[in-house]
Parts: sequence; structure tokens; C-alpha cells
Amino acid sequence: MKLVESFIFQISLILDNGVFGMSLLNICIILLSFIFALLIRSIFAKLVVNKLKKIIFKTGNKIDDKLYEALIPPFKLLPIVLVSLTITLYIDIESTLGLYFQKINNTLATIFVFWLIHQSLILFSKLMLKLEVLLTKALVLWLIRSIKYLIIFLGVVAVLEVWGIKIGPVIAGLGLFGVAVALGAQDLFKNLISGIMILLEKRFHIGDVINLPGYTQGTVEHIGFRSTLIRKFDSTPITIPNYIFAEAPILNYSNRNFRRINWIIGLEYSAKIEQIKKFTKEISSYIERSETFIVNENYKCFVRLDKFNDSSIDILVYCFTSTNDWEKYLLTKEDLAKKIKDSVEKIGLNFAFPSQSIYIEKNQE
Repeated sequence: MKLVESFIFQISLILDNGVFGMSLLNICIILLSFIFALLIRSIFAKLVVNKLKKIIFKTGNKIDDKLYEALIPPFKLLPIVLVSLTITLYIDIESTLGLYFQKINNTLATIFVFWLIHQSLILFSKLMLKLEVLLTKALVLWLIRSIKYLIIFLGVVAVLEVWGIKIGPVIAGLGLFGVAVALGAQDLFKNLISGIMILLEKRFHIGDVINLPGYTQGTVEHIGFRSTLIRKFDSTPITIPNYIFAEAPILNYSNRNFRRINWIIGLEYSAKIEQIKKFTKEISSYIERSETFIVNENYKCFVRLDKFNDSSIDILVYCFTSTNDWEKYLLTKEDLAKKIKDSVEKIGLNFAFPSQSIYIEKNQE
């Protein structure tokens, strides 16, 4: 019975005095305010961003819509910050609850500011992308990503400072731990340094088609801190550690000026010299006249009798297409193949194929 009476007495005290010096009515108002802030935060964020968009449009500045979309998440936090600040006005700052609410307000405000700065980096990223002329695209992406990580780190430090946690001693303590980790993470640092050297030396860029002998060949999709992602021609992704690129030769097909055609056309031994001369001259003239081929001092064209093979007279066709595009290159090769086939038939020649001649001697008896 006494236990029930004690419980009822405690309930009556809470009803009369409240909690932490606040009445139940005030507590209910605070809870309802936070619930209301949670409900309207999306609408509030869109209204603020749309208002900001109208103001900026009046100044004549053109900013990507992605920036406005990026600002919506941090502005969703703003109603909660405002409600928390309003509540602090009705709480005794000197009380324990007041001190906690003050720290919570500072924490929310700090998160809002750094979150807003982090999201605003999209505009800075657009400006940084213009440096691709001087730097590589991957290096610019690295710089942008590093700045974002720096903003996050500074935000965490600021929040810890609000709660009285000094970051200096923590970093000093982590320093000793970092030395131990570094000894076991030599491969990680080796890959990181190799990745930086790839970007600085501009050996290849994102989107380049490369061949890494002994490993793979394909299109570079991503150059990361530790590894590089290459998409093979059969659409299979493969991840290569960066240090391999520092030690292996790399064939960068995208850096070629033009694509080469190097064919051997086999003709039958029944072909006459006049026919061969006419054929080589006709194909050579076609290549030199066509705009799909490049012929100059650096990129010469050769259509010559190369050698006498076992079952064919071999004609060398050596030239360069005027494009590096794979699809256009295939079309150019196809047109050249059609021209060769047409010339062989028109001149009266025949393509050779592996064959053997057997001679049977007659018996003189």
C-alpha cells in the first residue's frame, strides 16, 4: 500500500512541478514544436531555396539547378535549429537543462553551417572543372573530394569543441596509433603515391582506352586513391592497384593521332607483272585521294609487292586512317577492303589461298 501511495505522490509532484523546472505543459509544447518542425522541414527548405533562386536570378547570375537541389538537405535542418533556439529563450540558461540546450543549439548551428558549406561546394566544383585544361580530370576530382573531406573534418572538430572535447590531445594520441598502422599499410601508401604520380604525369585519363600488358585492356572509368577501375571491352570491370601502373608499360590507344592499317594481300602466282603494277597503283591512288586516310611525310602510304610466299604473291598495304574513332576506323577499313576486292576482280586477278601442287612423273617404260 505504501508503495502505491509513494508512486501516486511522485506522479503528483511531476504534475505540479514538472521536470527540470518545466511544467508538463511546457514540455508538451516543446515536443509539439519539434514534431511540427520535422513535419514542415521539407516544405520550409523548398520555400527558402526557391526564394534564394529568385533573388539570384534577379542579379543575372546563372547557377546550375544542381546547386539549389544540393541546398535543400541542409535547409531541412534549419526549422529544427530555429525551434531549438526559440526554446532556449524560455529556459533558464544557468540551469543544467539550459546549459545542455545551449550546447545542442551550438551543435545544430555548427552542423547546419558546415553542411551548407559542404553542399555549396558543387558551385566550387563547377569552377574547378575549368582547370581540366591545366590539370587532369581525375586530379581535379581528387582535389574536390579532398576539400569535401576537409570540410567534414573541420565540422567534426567544431562539434567536438562545442562539447568541450579538445581535438589536439586526441590527434596526438592517434599519432602513435597512426605510426603502427602505417607500418602495416605500406601497400596503401604505395598505391596512393602511385596514383598521384599517374595524375601528375598524365599517363592516361578517365575515358582513355589503355592496354596494361599481362593484366588487362579496356576503358579507364575511375582513378581512385588506392586503385584504378578499368572496364574491359566485354563490359567486365576490373580493379588494378595503382602501384602496378608505376612498374608496368602502358599502351594508351586514346593518345594515338591516327589508326594504322597493315594488311598483306595474297595474289595467285598466275598474276602478271602488269596486273600487279596496275593493282598497286590503283589502291595507292585511292588511299591518297580519299579524305578518310592521312598521307604525309610522317604518315606514309605503301602499297608494294612485299614477297613471294609459299602459295601467294604478297602485296603490302600499309596506311593510316585520318580518324582515331573506332567506329569510323571500321568503316574506313571496310571501304578499303571493298575497293581491294573490286580492283582484284576488275583487273582479272585472284586471291591466293594455301595450296600445294603435286607433280606426277610418267613411267618411261
